[in-house]
Amino acid sequence: MARSVADQFVQTLVAAGVKRVFGIVGDSLNGITDAIRRDGKIEWIHVRHEEVAAFAAGAEAHLTGNLAVCAGSCGPGNLHLINGLFECHRSRVPVLGIAAHIPSAEIGSGYFQETHPQTLFKECSHYCELISSANQMPRTLEIAIREAVGNRGVSVVVIPGDVALQTASEAPVPDSAGLLPAQPIVTPAREDLERLATLLNGDGRVTLMCGSGCQGAHQELLAVAERLQAPMVHALRGKEHVEWENPYDVGMTGLIGFSSGYYAMRDCDILLMLGTDFPYRQFYPDEPGVRIAQIDLRAGQIGKRANVNLGIVGDVRATLQALLPLLENKTDGAHLEQAQRHYKKARKELDELAVGSKGRRPIHPQQVTKAISDRAAPNAIFTADVGLPTVWAARYLAMNGKRRLIASAFHGSMANAMSQAIGAQATFRDRQVISLSGDGGFTMLMGDFLSLVQLELPVKVVVFNNGALGFIELEQKSTGFLDFGTDFKNPNFAAMAEAVGIKGIRLENPGDVEDGIAQALAHPGPVLVDAVVARTELAMPPSITVEMAKGFSLYMVKAVMSGRLDEIIDLAKTNLWR
Repeated sequence: MARSVADQFVQTLVAAGVKRVFGIVGDSLNGITDAIRRDGKIEWIHVRHEEVAAFAAGAEAHLTGNLAVCAGSCGPGNLHLINGLFECHRSRVPVLGIAAHIPSAEIGSGYFQETHPQTLFKECSHYCELISSANQMPRTLEIAIREAVGNRGVSVVVIPGDVALQTASEAPVPDSAGLLPAQPIVTPAREDLERLATLLNGDGRVTLMCGSGCQGAHQELLAVAERLQAPMVHALRGKEHVEWENPYDVGMTGLIGFSSGYYAMRDCDILLMLGTDFPYRQFYPDEPGVRIAQIDLRAGQIGKRANVNLGIVGDVRATLQALLPLLENKTDGAHLEQAQRHYKKARKELDELAVGSKGRRPIHPQQVTKAISDRAAPNAIFTADVGLPTVWAARYLAMNGKRRLIASAFHGSMANAMSQAIGAQATFRDRQVISLSGDGGFTMLMGDFLSLVQLELPVKVVVFNNGALGFIELEQKSTGFLDFGTDFKNPNFAAMAEAVGIKGIRLENPGDVEDGIAQALAHPGPVLVDAVVARTELAMPPSITVEMAKGFSLYMVKAVMSGRLDEIIDLAKTNLWR
C-alpha cells in the first residue's frame, strides 16, 4: 500500500517528538486520525470540545516546552479551536493546530461547513497555510513546526480531507535535529551591559520586576537582588519561577497582587524589568526622575508598557550572568528592608483571611486555596480559572521550584482551568494535577468533565461555588453598577460527579475544609470538590483609587434604593465582621 499524505504527516509529527494529539475526530480528519492509529507512536486524546483540545495542548507545551498538537475537523470543528489557540499564542507556547478542511474541489463554492481557516487563524498564529497538494505538504508542515517552536507560539496547517488521502510525494522523513533547532542564547553586547551596570550602580533605590522570561534564572535573580539590595516584584506568570526560597521577593503587583509588590514597584528610583510583559500601565512608577531599564529576548516588547530609558535585548539568565561581574555591592539596604517589612505585614494579613472557624459560615475561598497549597504534592501542577480562582491562586499557592502554575494570564479566557488540567494530566500521568475552577468556568465546558472518566485522568477539580460570575460582579460594583447577569443557579456539583462515576465531596462548613481537601488529594482517581464559598468575598486590589471608592459607594447607594439591602448586610458580614 502506497504511503499517503496523512502517513507522511504523522511521520513528521513523530520526528518532531510529538507524543499526543488532542482533538475530536471527523470525516475530514479521518485520513490523519487513521494514520495516527496505524502508526501507533502518537496517542490520540479524545476530548469532547475542540476548545478543550487547544487549551490542553497549550498546557502540555507550557509544562514541557515542547511542541504540542491539537486538531479539529472542517468548519465548526476547527472553529472551536480558536479561543484555545489564542490562549496558546498569547502565552507563547509552541502549539501546532491541525485544521481539516472541506474537499479541495469544493473550496470557494459555499459548500457544506465551508469556512476559510487559513484566514481565520492568522491573528492567533505565527504561521498559517493551506496545503493544497501532496508535494506541498512536507515543506509546509516542516515550516509550521519550526515557526511554532522557534517563535514560541502557534502554527496552523489547513489540510483538506481528500489531500490527506492522496499518495505522498517522494520526500524523506525530516531529521529531528533539523526540524527542531535549539533555542538561541542571546547575550547583549559588552557596551550595552556596561551602560546597564552604570545605571544600576549609581545612586538610587532599585526594584526588580520579574515575569515569565525569568524561567531558569532563579539563582541569577537572587545574586543580582543581593548585589543591588533590591526587592523583587513578580507578575502572575513570573510566580512559579521567582517567589520560592527567595528572601528578596515581596509579592505580586497588579489588580490581584499584594500591596507590598505595588509599593515596591511604584516607590523606587530605578526599575529593572526582566522578561515581563506586565500590561497594566497604572502600576508602573510615574514619578519624574524614575528611570526604567528593560531586558527582554524580543525587541518589540521593550517600551510597550512604560517609557524605558534603556532597553536591552537578551535572554534574562544569560544577560544577568554577564551583568553580575559589572555590578557593585550596594550597602544601603533601607529600600529592601522597608519592602520586606511591608511584604511580611501584607502576607500576615492575607494568611489571616485564610483561617476558618468551625461551625461558622460562610467558607472563605482563601481557606480552601491555602488548604490545597498546604496539602498538595511537592511537584503538583495547578491550573486556575480566570477571575477569582486566579486571585486566590496568586495569593495562596506556594511555589517551590517543582510545582507549576498555569492560568490564562494574557488572554484572560474563561473555562481554561479544567481544560488545561486535562492536558497536564495526560502529559504527566503520575503527577498530582489540581484545577482551581470557578463555577462559571467549570460549567462553560463542563462536558469535558466526563473526559476525566473516559481518559482515566485523576484530576482533582475544585469548584469555587459562589453562585455567580464573582470577579465580574466585583467589577460591576466597584465601578458603581448594580450587579446584573451574574447569577448562577447551580446544582450540587458533588452529587453530579458521583452520578458520572467521579468521587464528589461537598464542602459547606469551614470546619470541614481541611479534611475534605485532604480526602480529595488522597483519592487515587478523579475528584470534584464542590466548595460552597462566600459570594461577597472582596478581592481587594493593592491600591484603591478614588474612582473605585466612589464606584463602590455608589453601588451601595443604588443597592439600598433598589431594595437590595440584604446584599449590603451580606457584604458586611463576609468582609467587615470577620
